[in-house]
Amino acid sequence: MTTSEPRLPNVRTPVPGPKSREIFEQEQRLIAPGRQRISSLAGVAFDHGEGATLTDADGNTYVDFFAGVAVASLGHAHPQFTSALERQARRLIVGTFASAGRAEALRLLAEAAPGRLKRAHLYSGGAEAVEAALRLARSVTKKHEVVSFWGGFHGKTGGVLGLIGDESKQGYGPLSAGRYQVPYADCYRCPFKMKYPQCGLFCVDFARAQIKNSSAGAIAAILVEPMQGTAGNVVPPDDWLPAVKSLAKELDALLIADEMITGFARTGKWWGVEHSGVEPDVMTVGKGMGSGFPVSGVMLSDELGKAEPFGKPSASSSSYGGNPLAAVAVAETIKAINAEKLVENSRKVGALLLGRLLDLKEKYEFVGDVRGRGLFIGMDLVRDEKTGELLSRKVTEVIFKEALKRGLLAMSYFPRVRINPPLVITAAQAEAGAAILDEVFAWVRDNVDWRAA
Repeated sequence: MTTSEPRLPNVRTPVPGPKSREIFEQEQRLIAPGRQRISSLAGVAFDHGEGATLTDADGNTYVDFFAGVAVASLGHAHPQFTSALERQARRLIVGTFASAGRAEALRLLAEAAPGRLKRAHLYSGGAEAVEAALRLARSVTKKHEVVSFWGGFHGKTGGVLGLIGDESKQGYGPLSAGRYQVPYADCYRCPFKMKYPQCGLFCVDFARAQIKNSSAGAIAAILVEPMQGTAGNVVPPDDWLPAVKSLAKELDALLIADEMITGFARTGKWWGVEHSGVEPDVMTVGKGMGSGFPVSGVMLSDELGKAEPFGKPSASSSSYGGNPLAAVAVAETIKAINAEKLVENSRKVGALLLGRLLDLKEKYEFVGDVRGRGLFIGMDLVRDEKTGELLSRKVTEVIFKEALKRGLLAMSYFPRVRINPPLVITAAQAEAGAAILDEVFAWVRDNVDWRAA
């Protein structure tokens, strides 16, 4: 049950505390390596959450700027959401048969979707949905190649591993053929050392030449995040995505917008594509759409849904996708976003938070860039503001731990900081989190040789 006043940070023990350490050490004896860096660094065992806060096993309360990587749209223990899931769990959980909950979820998705994307297939995870979207593109175009972007992330399964736009895919080869990557419009770190808008979107011209000279001329889709999450919450210029859409049309390829992170009010609009006015041919959705329940989807038009083999019976099905419990999670999330005006809250509180972080850019030498839309905010921590050389992870891991000690959970362990709190975060909680970052940055400035580390 939520309290009348939003909770604020309250740290009463060393972090991690004794109960957290005990639980963490029990897990360590059995859990396999390779889990999320943030949980390994924190060493904290969370006991429960409320709205935009988390409380650990020792009773310490933290403002959550993490939201499970932008998953917890409605925050933690949202009363209507949890009650609805409990009711459904007592009735029926599994199955792909028609259900009232799924009919409602699909209707609400269609009402929120841009343009003609009124049909949906539901799945369980992001990579599963992206792979389905690629199968759809091949069915529609009868071609097989895919273009993705540097810095992009679309999952870790075999079919999409080769589309990851950084070195994290190394060591897993051979990768699928017919995958081509081109630079994203990460203007603060332009690989061509140009400045926007004087560059004239040179990166799109480069992509056109790269595809022409590298592909077999069989591009089925361009897969793009309207704003990149894993790369550091990167926001491209508004005219970039329309240029990418034009390139897709030139190639007679589908434009697939991966809205896993940017969808469902995260950026202060329902969809990331709305900032540039682009209507994609296909959209993949997930993360925040179930507010923590594992559910994802592919959104498409009536026309594309007829393409075969994708549209044949069982050709696009999933054992878990669209089960009654997942459908209720989707429906309740959308209803809450609408009823609680969370698109507006994302825009307003996000603007406030962005303003506070821009103040930190003026205050600290090592804050090189701050960018964001809604509650999707990125910040580059740098050794040298002129060159943009990033701080070492040794320093940023200190920043993460010092913030945690003061009651803030944030993805600040990497120099391209990602801030994506629950959509229900209040102005007071956002202010409290920004104040903790200010305090930590002051401590680092005075106590850490951040240039040399």
